[in-house]
Amino acid sequence: MIRVSIGTAGVLGLTQVPMSVAPTTAYLMVGGRCTMNCAFCAQARDSTASDLALSRVTWPDFPLDEVCTRLREAEQRGDLRRCCIQVTAGREYVRRALDTVRRIRSAISMPLGIAILPANIEQVARLFKAGVERIGFGLDAACERVFRQIKGSHWEPMMASLRETARRFPGRAMVHLMVGLGETEREMVTRLVWAHDLWICVGLFAFTPLRGTPLAEGSQPPLDQYRRMQAASWLISRHGARLSDFVFGDAPGERDALIGIALADWPGRLADGGAFRTTGCPDCNRPFYNERPGGTMYNYPRPLTVVEARLAISEMEIERRYDGQLLC
Repeated sequence: MIRVSIGTAGVLGLTQVPMSVAPTTAYLMVGGRCTMNCAFCAQARDSTASDLALSRVTWPDFPLDEVCTRLREAEQRGDLRRCCIQVTAGREYVRRALDTVRRIRSAISMPLGIAILPANIEQVARLFKAGVERIGFGLDAACERVFRQIKGSHWEPMMASLRETARRFPGRAMVHLMVGLGETEREMVTRLVWAHDLWICVGLFAFTPLRGTPLAEGSQPPLDQYRRMQAASWLISRHGARLSDFVFGDAPGERDALIGIALADWPGRLADGGAFRTTGCPDCNRPFYNERPGGTMYNYPRPLTVVEARLAISEMEIERRYDGQLLC
């Protein structure tokens, strides 16, 4: 058996589910309750959330052989362009992940990614050899301070593993970063520059409070904050922006908040709306992973209209600055 996100199950014809936007990546999950205890996660060791949940998405079980057959058919139809396996850390989880990768790889040719916590670089190499294109690391926190509060004490081993994977396998590591865990905007932008410099792809998420987790009473980040981090990520990865191109506040109430961008025509560089779409591996759109249909759209799972793109830029609530001069 393997867990399948409810949207993916709909695309595969395993269940009937209404969808305004369908996933372009097949999202699968191996494992159950995790030995890790991340304070925001439904699958965390001490979580009392449903064991079928990850973020706000339900992941029912289906036979792996049937899922492989449906994946092959969906690939042939052009309904799916990538597959991504989420792996929780449990007993022999790397072995089970490798077995699953090999079985799925025998059925499909589309790119296959995996989100996992490898113990060493040898496990990383084995996953790549088995047919994985990219490995995603759930760093989540932008800095050690927040990591220790939310995820525990293994910051340095995680960072060492990320750095070694990026060095040994350039362009094949990706990292999940979550806005709204308590980091400052300067800390998040600093981490985005760090990832870009190591050729590490970034998947940006908005913190989503879940019933049954220690952070259940928390709030999603303000939309203006998330829009600024989306824009920063885009300008760094697509337009070569550096930390020095971002202006941070130092007054009470805005300390370390992004208040200006010293980059020529930065609104023009955001005008097509690409910055505000779901980020991560190619063809990963994660519909409504952080959002409810009809609610606040943090990550657009499709191209934005001209009106939506203009709205998203205005939602940043930021001054336009260039060379230290206020433009408007």
